Amino acid sequence: MSNNHFSFKQFTIHQEKAAFKVSTDGVLLGASANIEGVKKILDIGAGTGLITIMLAQRCNADIVAIEPDPESFSQACDNVALCNWSSRIKVENTTLQDYSQITEKFDLIVTNPPYFSDSLKNPDPRKSASRHNDSLTTTDILNGVAGMLEDDGRFELILPYVEGNIFISEAQAYGLYCNRIIKVRPLPTSEVRRLVLSFSQQRLKPVENFLTIEHGPRHKFTEEYVNLTKDFYLKF
Repeated sequence: MSNNHFSFKQFTIHQEKAAFKVSTDGVLLGASANIEGVKKILDIGAGTGLITIMLAQRCNADIVAIEPDPESFSQACDNVALCNWSSRIKVENTTLQDYSQITEKFDLIVTNPPYFSDSLKNPDPRKSASRHNDSLTTTDILNGVAGMLEDDGRFELILPYVEGNIFISEAQAYGLYCNRIIKVRPLPTSEVRRLVLSFSQQRLKPVENFLTIEHGPRHKFTEEYVNLTKDFYLKF
């Protein structure tokens, strides 16, 4: 990866203007989100457009990607325009708070959200906004999703372990129940660092799985991680 772009098998993500660059979190969500039967997708906080484009590669759904930061929005538009699925993707320069005022409904809503609340902020205000939840709180996300999710739809996101467990509890007040949890750890000996969570309006016992990224030596990836991401990463 260069500083300005990240090449995948079927598309390239340019990222020189984006507040937040390509990350493993984004790839995990884009590769693992359940797309079964999905016809209409919303990506909240699209950033570079990575997750949007990954989902477009994986399914035939129409996708709306919303991004409030003007430069990241411009970057997402550029990346979408260059990909093979641009005819099915619409990028909007708007906040979730504003966009959720419409009556549009979605089968699948995804987000790789800002999650820091009290930690030291990045001096770059755009980078800070992309990872701190001052402008997009848990309440904002849950209010928006609850109003725009189809009755049989799914909401999926990735969060750190602690924040993810808090989110699971808070979501129930909005009629959203966690049905699937992927517990992600960097190494077999590591603690779980990320949770990929799937919610619906049906109260079901969550299906839990573990995903380990590397065996131990750096860049010695597990078979499960390779299988999940092999349609995207050039190295696989």
